[in-house]
Amino acid sequence: MSRVPFYLKERLKALNERVLHETSGASSLPPWERVALTWLALMAFWVVITSSVEPGDLIAGAAVTLLVSLFMRDLLTGDVRRSGHVVEKILYLTLIYLPQYLVIMAFRLLESNVKVARNVIFMDINPGIVKIRTDLHSDTGVTILANSITLTPGTLTLDVKKKLNETYLYVHWIDLETLNREKAGEKIKGDIEEWLKKVFW
Repeated sequence: MSRVPFYLKERLKALNERVLHETSGASSLPPWERVALTWLALMAFWVVITSSVEPGDLIAGAAVTLLVSLFMRDLLTGDVRRSGHVVEKILYLTLIYLPQYLVIMAFRLLESNVKVARNVIFMDINPGIVKIRTDLHSDTGVTILANSITLTPGTLTLDVKKKLNETYLYVHWIDLETLNREKAGEKIKGDIEEWLKKVFW
């Protein structure tokens, strides 16, 4: 069997990734930064799960999570946007970006709950499916955006389609205010996409 189709497929995949990285202005983090970020996330998870800050537990957790991070570094941080030093990135993530996301989501949840309650009380329901475009390209960024949209009452992400360097979400909207793709995208995505673009490419 000829290997030409496999070779062409590999070349096309490499070309798509190169174009994607150039258009989104992103590149992968160095391996040691991916290990450091993964280890930090896993260590925080370890402390939460064990509910212990005893030295023995912390040392065991640090060793185990470091070993896991060496092998699994690409799963959590392969889509993180490269910008600044790793310490700067960790501080921004924990002190600025994560609180920003929680505030944005809390506001969106409150706003969506009020809108859905109003629609139910006045029986003003106009459901439909709208296709919106996202500027995010990474799988992690698109997944978090889709889940954030689904988490807010009144909207449900049904599908994701990628064509070359463009990504589209199909969203079920309980109150279809507009069929215009850009206006619908602005109303549904809100500030969530802009926040995600700071972290993911």
